[in-house]
Amino acid sequence: MSVVLRVTLGLALVAMGALAYRAYGWSGLALVVGGVLMWALLHMSRMLVVLRRTAQNPVGSVASAVMLQSRLQKGMSLLQVLALTRALGQALDTGAQPTEVYQWLDAGGDAVCCTFAQGRLAHWELQRR
Repeated sequence: MSVVLRVTLGLALVAMGALAYRAYGWSGLALVVGGVLMWALLHMSRMLVVLRRTAQNPVGSVASAVMLQSRLQKGMSLLQVLALTRALGQALDTGAQPTEVYQWLDAGGDAVCCTFAQGRLAHWELQRR
């Protein structure tokens, strides 16, 4: 997430809390805090389910590389890609610090290399055998 978006989101949450407090007092503020806490718990629960599923499969494997590459979209988060592959990717060393490159292979030898920049999918390439 960019810095501007984080600051805007933080200010929006503070404003929402202030408005809730002004309109309903402490119970309004408790409702806003409860809503934010519920959202955080739902996000954490989803992340843990995805990571539990990925832990059950071999690193860098995927059922079909062709199907994976057809479902990828630019801007997807690493968590979304892990949910699609159901396996952690094999990390490839590129030497570039701000980007991360992971590879998934299927049983036929086809591979998908995904490049992530700032946690988002920037580029992917299908390598057919």
